[in-house]
Amino acid sequence: MRRTRRAIEATACGLLFALLMPAAAGADNEIVAWGYNEDGRCDVPAPNTDFVAVAGGGGHSLGLKSDGSIVAWGYNEFGQCDVSDPNTDFVAVAGGFGHSLGLKSDGSIVAWGWNDYGQCDVPAPNTDFVALAADYMHSLGLKSDGSIVAWGDNEFGQCNVPAPNTDFVAVTAGYFHSLGLKADGSIVSCGYNGNGQSNLPTPNTDFVGVAAGGLHSLGLKSDGSIVAWGNNGYGQCDVPAPNADFVALAAGGVHSLGLKADGSIVAWGRSLEGQCDVPAPNTDFVAVTGGEAHSLGLKATPPGDLDCDGDIDFDDIDPFVLALTGQTAYEAAYPNCDWFNADCDGNGYVDFDDIDAFVAILSGG
Repeated sequence: MRRTRRAIEATACGLLFALLMPAAAGADNEIVAWGYNEDGRCDVPAPNTDFVAVAGGGGHSLGLKSDGSIVAWGYNEFGQCDVSDPNTDFVAVAGGFGHSLGLKSDGSIVAWGWNDYGQCDVPAPNTDFVALAADYMHSLGLKSDGSIVAWGDNEFGQCNVPAPNTDFVAVTAGYFHSLGLKADGSIVSCGYNGNGQSNLPTPNTDFVGVAAGGLHSLGLKSDGSIVAWGNNGYGQCDVPAPNADFVALAAGGVHSLGLKADGSIVAWGRSLEGQCDVPAPNTDFVAVTGGEAHSLGLKATPPGDLDCDGDIDFDDIDPFVLALTGQTAYEAAYPNCDWFNADCDGNGYVDFDDIDAFVAILSGG
């Protein structure tokens, strides 16, 4: 039985920022969630395996599976967790306050949930999209030609993309403002600026990532540092030292998150609901995203971690032996783990050829 290995389209929403990141070779991916958990927004549905992207909305969460389907959970008053049929062929996902967006492999965007402001009415032609973003009451789509399309609430001009609407490579949405990253490393903003969230920092150069929170903004520099501006009432713009080695970033309502090159997550800002308390072990993360008052991380479970506790140790021996007897028996005993964690030689099979590789991993070789 072969397993499809894919790159991860990591959705870091502020409430959405799309960034392509590779999964660890031979690793399965699970979602870790923490923070405010009203309506179960942090209760990842089982089986928590085979996720390739994650997104946080106002009170709901979304995960993209390797088979192109979307799983949604949490607050669902507006139907934001009722994924539109057919639930197939998705390659990216975004969560707004009460609506959700999915990008199909054919370049079209599907939207569902709260639509009082037209945030689910994707403008025609609904083609050639390569990335997407959503927040409170508006939505954004990035076209393959580098232009941004915006729709929904426009009270503060958050849907008025400044000219020239060209050369964009990433897009993100805040409550009432929007940000776009240009190919030259500069950031463009539009919309509400009552807290300085659209006052771009100088020098406006060398950015490789961007994220929008509720009323604040974040930019990732090519040197691995993060620049933050806008509302700072909860310290969401005070990047913790050392401000280095970041590879991705995300923003929630009034908190911020950064993913380090070593696979750990740093979180700062409001944490009264625990949204900045990253669960241990804080390792092996490959993507991060922020919801309104909760956070989610996509974690790569390394080959050999058969009990899925984040460590490879002697406690993994018995489940490894069980995995060798077959997928059904293993997943019955470990329903939240992936049988392919036993594929220690990375050849796409679980068989006795994995024994030597497992022993080598266990011994640190």
